[in-house]
Amino acid sequence: MLSLHPKREVLRMKLYSDEELAEILNQEVFHQISEAADHLGQECYVVGGYVRDIFLERPSNDIDVVVVGSGIQVAEELKRMVGRKAHLSVFRNFGTAQVKFRQKGVEYEVEFVGARKESYSHDSRKPIVENGSLEDDQNRRDFTINAMAICLNKERFGELVDPFNGLADLEDGIIATPLEPGITFSDDPLRMMRCIRFATQLKFQIEEDTFVALERMADRIKIVSGERIKDELNKIILSPTPSRGFVDLQRCGLLQLILPELAALDIVEQRNGRAHKNNFYHTLEVLDNVASHSDNLWLRWAAILHDVGKTKSKRWDPAIGWTFHNHNLIGAKMVPQLFRRLMLPMDMKMKYVQKLVEMHMRPIVIADDIVTDSAVRRLLNDAGEDIEDLMILCEADITSKNEVRKKLFLENFRMVREKLADLKEKDYVRLLQPVIDGNEIMELFHLTPSREVGTLKQYLKDAVLDNKVENEREPLMALLMEKAKQMKLI
Repeated sequence: MLSLHPKREVLRMKLYSDEELAEILNQEVFHQISEAADHLGQECYVVGGYVRDIFLERPSNDIDVVVVGSGIQVAEELKRMVGRKAHLSVFRNFGTAQVKFRQKGVEYEVEFVGARKESYSHDSRKPIVENGSLEDDQNRRDFTINAMAICLNKERFGELVDPFNGLADLEDGIIATPLEPGITFSDDPLRMMRCIRFATQLKFQIEEDTFVALERMADRIKIVSGERIKDELNKIILSPTPSRGFVDLQRCGLLQLILPELAALDIVEQRNGRAHKNNFYHTLEVLDNVASHSDNLWLRWAAILHDVGKTKSKRWDPAIGWTFHNHNLIGAKMVPQLFRRLMLPMDMKMKYVQKLVEMHMRPIVIADDIVTDSAVRRLLNDAGEDIEDLMILCEADITSKNEVRKKLFLENFRMVREKLADLKEKDYVRLLQPVIDGNEIMELFHLTPSREVGTLKQYLKDAVLDNKVENEREPLMALLMEKAKQMKLI
């Protein structure tokens, strides 16, 4: 069972003195940045995620540098020092620059920005930016663990500047904001999504006042573009245990605004002493089960949406209790509108998710009965290349607390997999597609594309899938002629 307040897992991190940080940064790239800044007489710091990840012992080659002065000038000086192999991109409207180069076999991407302070209007995420001090720049950072800086100037090389005790929060596994969280989230509401994303990825707890601010400010997410929300949501989904993020999104009220169809599953209704399960937490269990087997983002999306049709399909039947008939078909029809609203790709990825949502009951139905060759052949024919992903989703969907029933399902799934493997080994495409196709049917009976042609094609296909005849010309032609006579085509 998923916990509303998942425990923080032990995080690998290490504390370093300033001298040890100087040794860690004892690389040519940092000494060149240091020299460039000192040459121009400007304060210079490596900041943000790169500093955080030093303590988490997660190496990175994407380096963010804050300059108290002109970040562009220091970037230009670094480009001059590195030479022709460095590529410089300048974004003067934003006061930023980027230098990309390869050094000793390592690809570096260094982002430079001038230290700044920001102020926001209530209806926009775009700040009014002014030049500022390092303190101003750290004040505007999203979280304390991302507000740490290490000086790169020669006299203070390796000195940690941590005004908000980000290192202590990192050690304690806490996500907190540098300033009052209501101000941080109101200024840039996307930070609410980032808050939950970092907590999910790092398996941290969100500090209490920060979470209260998430609840209070949730409605502000409406001014954030769907594109930015989608990016953060996908990062949550791709985390090792994505359910953590969805629990927090639901608890603070953001999920109702972003994905209300999923949030609506968080209900248990009881009638005459009979209750259905909470399909929201069931969905999160399925998502985590899929995540433990696959990094495929779109398979994970299929897990998220596989039961989304249950709200619309729920009915009370006095004879059998709660039912969710055709929830897979209803859910599949909802996928395109959900993808469009969330600004997810409306291409084959959407079709793939829609297909898995529609088909996710098929293997379970097979596994709940006698596993016949015919049913498995039809399943493989309909799923095609996505059969393995469908099986992962369906096995993940077995969250029953009845261990006997669960064991029976898993054993039957094993039999389904064995039959699938056997069909694949025998070249299932050749086996399952009748050797007499629609063009030949039209020629034989002088037909144009029509319902009659479709009926004859399906008749032959059913015969092959049900293994009534071998997929060979002679027996199929005999069947075809017999059916054509019944339809008075000959």
